[in-house]
Amino acid sequence: MNTMTFTNNMTGASYEYNILAPTRGPMVVDIRTFFADSGMFTYDPGFTATAACESTITFIDGKKGELRYRGLAIEDLASKHSYLEVCYLLLNGSLPTKEELTNFDLEIRHRAYLHRGLHKLFDAFPDNAHPMATLSAGVTALASFYDEHINLDNEDAYLEMAHRIVSKIPTVAAFAYRQSLGIPFIEPDIDLGFTENFLTMMRAYPGGKMRINANGKELIKEVEIRALDTIFTLHADHEQNASTTVVRGVASTGAHPYVAISSGIAALWGRAHGGANESVIAQLEYIGSVDNVEDFIKRAKDPEDDFRLMGFGHRVYKNFDPRAKILKGLQDELKSELNLDTELMKIANKIEEIALNDEYFIKRKLYPNIDFYSGVILTALKIPKEMFTPIFVIGRTIGWITQWIEFKKDKASKIARPRQLYTGE
Repeated sequence: MNTMTFTNNMTGASYEYNILAPTRGPMVVDIRTFFADSGMFTYDPGFTATAACESTITFIDGKKGELRYRGLAIEDLASKHSYLEVCYLLLNGSLPTKEELTNFDLEIRHRAYLHRGLHKLFDAFPDNAHPMATLSAGVTALASFYDEHINLDNEDAYLEMAHRIVSKIPTVAAFAYRQSLGIPFIEPDIDLGFTENFLTMMRAYPGGKMRINANGKELIKEVEIRALDTIFTLHADHEQNASTTVVRGVASTGAHPYVAISSGIAALWGRAHGGANESVIAQLEYIGSVDNVEDFIKRAKDPEDDFRLMGFGHRVYKNFDPRAKILKGLQDELKSELNLDTELMKIANKIEEIALNDEYFIKRKLYPNIDFYSGVILTALKIPKEMFTPIFVIGRTIGWITQWIEFKKDKASKIARPRQLYTGE
């Protein structure tokens, strides 16, 4: 095994550490004994250079703009497979056979219903409550309805727990949305697939089948189902991002897995994370007109102005976000199929055109990211912006629960306990 030697120039003492070789990505120096050896901590705010775990789930190469689930390229998964196939892949390590997918789909459909006792929780929230607040509380409450001990040696128990939360998250999200409007809930329909069922629970009128309303107008188009299913797939997992790190951190305390996921939901809500696509649309609305775009671009480039252009740049990707490329194509398809030509899309297209050809953005690698395109697409699908982040939650839940399972199975895992550089009195 290769090693690396650290030398303390103050004392002359040297310490040797093993270099771990990944199957993809940078080499990793194993410094778990560094404090015991040297009496010093490492300092890495934001964990920008720290590998906190070993994982086989997702791989990102930010320089190449590469994203893979279980080794499979996101481009192939998004174009050739459904979100439920991706869920199965993340949980089981391989894509399902036709029979496996049928059985998995049926189980997810039948588990989508919520315990009637949980309905009382939604009634406790005021009208206009943000769905993310209700969603987080609802998932925490699920831990009390399904409080059975998770057998750490029983694969079936893990999968049952995972299937349940994946199936119920869309229902909780749809109920949270309808609660915010003060309108009756629509129960899941086992005749509908995962994504169509969610759109139905959001949009439907009480008492009827949803694809066609009383006036004969189609409520949900195939292109809308396909578009949202793709968005779910692109959000399914993203390595050790902020909310996943929170889920793993809460998992390390031995808390119920649904409590860990609820914590991930809270972390995702922030506008620097999952709330970014909601902020993108809010900013486009603030800009207001194509005629104002160039003035706001100037403000974004002015170091003395605190205005920040939302939806550009990424912490990891220093090339084009591969998910953004997929959504760009999807946006163009929607524009054609749904005959979209709204003012918001005109503003977004103008910003994109300028940024992709402006030396300021090119030099700083500030490419449009997934939040820029997902916000525009969800708006095109007539989904209100307060539901953008709950939709992110629906897609990401499979990643969170898969990461939770991986953490619990890892014999090297410990309770999360970073150290600090103390500079106080």
